[in-house]
Amino acid sequence: MYRILLIGLLLSSFSFEACLQSNGAQNDTPELVVDQASFVDEKGDTIHTIQKSEDEWKQELDAQSYQVLREKGTERAFTGKFNKFKQAGVYTCNACGLSLFSSDAKFNSGTGWPSFFQPIDTTHILEITDSSHGMKRVEIVCHRCGGHLGHVFEDGPKPTGMRYCMNSVSLDFEPADGTTED
Repeated sequence: MYRILLIGLLLSSFSFEACLQSNGAQNDTPELVVDQASFVDEKGDTIHTIQKSEDEWKQELDAQSYQVLREKGTERAFTGKFNKFKQAGVYTCNACGLSLFSSDAKFNSGTGWPSFFQPIDTTHILEITDSSHGMKRVEIVCHRCGGHLGHVFEDGPKPTGMRYCMNSVSLDFEPADGTTED
């Protein structure tokens, strides 16, 4: 009897996992569930995750921010406020304020979206396989709130070779002490 229950539990687990994986391919906006109350970043700081209802997010975010951050939309190329932005500082999540990218890692990719070659802290973002729109990409979301930020590609500059292609509307900015980039 115990063996039958164990086998049934294992099969249920595999079926549930397969359902979650196939859900992304069938639905352009699979829901990300941040299932831990906190995580520890590279500096050893405990970051508490944020879980809100979609109604709460709708009240806090403007329509375009909600569409991109919560429904995994994309702003039109060359329209975002941070595409050609050159001020020194830190780019944060527009939904929760978590630090994501330094202006020191920003570069002009020519794609029409702000691009970075590395995050401030790799634990501040999550990479999720995205099979929507008939292609396989790697989606980047904020680890604290699950907000959609953009995608990462392996065609960036040295030293990492990565291009974190982000939506401006997913980002906010904290300027450094009055300095600007070249």
